[in-house]
Amino acid sequence: MKKRISILAVLAMLLCLTACGKADTVSVTQQTRNTNAQAMAEGDMLTFLSSLMYSAETVEALQEYTNEEVEAVIYNNAGLNVDGYGFKNAITSFAGAADEVGDITGVIGSELSTNDTQIIVTMKVTGTKRNATVEMIFANDLFLKLESAALNPEYSFGEKMKVAGLNTLIGMGTVFVVLIIIICVISLLGIVPKLQERAEAKKAEKNATVNGIDKAVDQIIAQETTAAEEEDDTELVAVIAAAIAAYEGATGTDGFVVRSVRKIKR
Repeated sequence: MKKRISILAVLAMLLCLTACGKADTVSVTQQTRNTNAQAMAEGDMLTFLSSLMYSAETVEALQEYTNEEVEAVIYNNAGLNVDGYGFKNAITSFAGAADEVGDITGVIGSELSTNDTQIIVTMKVTGTKRNATVEMIFANDLFLKLESAALNPEYSFGEKMKVAGLNTLIGMGTVFVVLIIIICVISLLGIVPKLQERAEAKKAEKNATVNGIDKAVDQIIAQETTAAEEEDDTELVAVIAAAIAAYEGATGTDGFVVRSVRKIKR
C-alpha cells in the first residue's frame, strides 16, 4: 500500500514538473515572438515602408498586383512575410500621410499588446514635418506575417480645434442652407395655386374670345345667307311677273304685284 502511494506521488510530481516546463516554454516562445515582432516593426518593416511611401510609381504598381504576387515580390526582394492585401493598404496609408509627416527620422517609443491571433505594435515616430503614430499588426505565429500597418500624423491641440471649428461651421452652414431651401419651397407652394388660378383665368378668357369670334362668324355667315336668299327671291319675283305679263298679253309688269313666293315640295 505504501509502495503504491509513493508511486502516485512521484507521478504527480512529474506531471507538475512537465506542466511547469511546458508553461515556461510557451511563455518563452511568446516572449520571443513579441521581441522579434517589436524589433521587426521598429527596424526592417518601418524602414522598408518608409523607403516606399514617396515612390508613387511603386505604390501604383503594387495595387495592380494580386495579393499573392505582392507577398512573393516582398519576400523575394526584402525577405519579409506580409499579407498581400494588408501590405497594399499599409503602403497606401504611408503614402497618403507622407506629405504631412515628411521623412521618418526615428522612433521615440513603442508599446506592444497581444491576443491569441495577433501581435500589435504601436510606435511613436518623429518626422521632418511632424510626429506621427505607426501601428503594425503581425500574425501571432512563428512567421510573424505583417497583416496591416498605418501611419497616422499627430496634430497639436490648436490644429485639432481648428479642424473641429471648420467642421462645425461646415455642418451649421449646411443646416442653414437646407433650411433656406425648405423655406423657399414652402413659399413656392403658396404661389403655385395663384399661378394655377391665373392660368385657368387666361384659359377661360381665351375660350371666351374664341367663342365670341365663332359667334360673330356664324352671324356674318347667317346674314350673307339671308341676303343671298332675298336676292334670289327678288330675281324669282321678276321672272314670275314677266311670265304672267307675257301670258296676259301685257306690255309690262307694272300692274302685277307678287305678294309672296313659296316653294312646293314634290
